[in-house]
Amino acid sequence: MPRVFVQGKPVASYFPHAPEARRGSVRRITETGEAVLHKPCRDVTEFGPELAALIDDMFLTMYVADGAGLAANQVGVDLSLFVYDCPDDDGVRHVGHIVNPVLEPLDPAGRRLLDDGEGCLSVPGAVMDVPRPDRAVVRGLDRDGNALVIEGTGYFARCLAHETDHVNGQVYMDRLSLRERRQALRQVADRRDEVLARRAANEAELRR
Repeated sequence: MPRVFVQGKPVASYFPHAPEARRGSVRRITETGEAVLHKPCRDVTEFGPELAALIDDMFLTMYVADGAGLAANQVGVDLSLFVYDCPDDDGVRHVGHIVNPVLEPLDPAGRRLLDDGEGCLSVPGAVMDVPRPDRAVVRGLDRDGNALVIEGTGYFARCLAHETDHVNGQVYMDRLSLRERRQALRQVADRRDEVLARRAANEAELRR
């Protein structure tokens, strides 16, 4: 079985980081409470160099923050797209981007819910159990406007659902009870400085 899928297609080998990151610049990651994270993003209607440059920046920003996925509103841009570099539960790596993503509804009778720890780069330091289906299918476009379908299972399905939530104006804390949200915010208060310091160190290392 192939060990890497890029844009949903198997490849024989791939780079440690997506090549887009080499062209990118690091952007500030927005945090929960900022308006751009809490409203649905606008569909992308223009495909060209500006969109490509945004994707490059998003890949690099995701890697600096040790993330598995990153949506455009997490770098302050209210456009509907996300990037990802994420393993599934079988250790297969999935790398790519998707524009105007739509998560397909799954047959409730045929899906299994996984309750597992989930974090978010916009909720720095918090990890909470969030139930998600163990399979996800997302339809959208690539950076050139070509149709794209990405399927994932296990942890990668969680990533696809999490990032699609972002473009719809939801953070994972919206899926928690009030008590759980308070617990997550306590974790942020305890760990945020450490998380941001690690990101700054990663960025400094890149610049060397």
